Amino acid sequence: MLNQLRPALVLLIALTALTGLAYPLAMTGIAGAIFPAKAAGSLIERDGKVVGSSLIGQSFTSDRYFHGRPSATTAADPADATKTLPSPYNAANSSGSNLGPTSAALAERVKADVAARQAENPGRPVPVDLVTASGSGLDPDLSPEAVLFQVPRVSKARSLSEDRLRGLVEAQVQDRLLGILGEPRVNVLALNLALDGLGSK
Repeated sequence: MLNQLRPALVLLIALTALTGLAYPLAMTGIAGAIFPAKAAGSLIERDGKVVGSSLIGQSFTSDRYFHGRPSATTAADPADATKTLPSPYNAANSSGSNLGPTSAALAERVKADVAARQAENPGRPVPVDLVTASGSGLDPDLSPEAVLFQVPRVSKARSLSEDRLRGLVEAQVQDRLLGILGEPRVNVLALNLALDGLGSK
């Protein structure tokens, strides 16, 4: 019995040390050496202070900023732990709304969001990513069309010309990966930081 138990325990300990300790530490070390910024969370700094990550969206509500994609993430209600409250871009609770295309609640929310967007930019069709949440609820990017749709509102709030803002947006567009994967996109946090750098000329 001990002759069979000893090799099994040795193998268990060896594999646990190898796959549960040595391998993760080696991969973390290699990633930190080759891609230090990405391994640290793709953090974005301004004036030496971390203001966010390029991988996780943030909630911008002021008319002076470009708004990101809606987020369906929630957090526990401090008054009642059995309930949740909306908590946009809550990375600790990444998820979609789980509402399907036939959901009346989803249809009503999207309809209200479309009406609000049309009020700020009458006569133009509302890009779909301005009124629908991503599957993770953390999407940091928007399509160039969704960002350009917001230019008139930001232009008015900041007293900046629309042409200047369009130029800023175009400079922030990231192309498809390797020219074929994904879609052109704009990171909303990076765009808003660049926007703050413009001043109000």
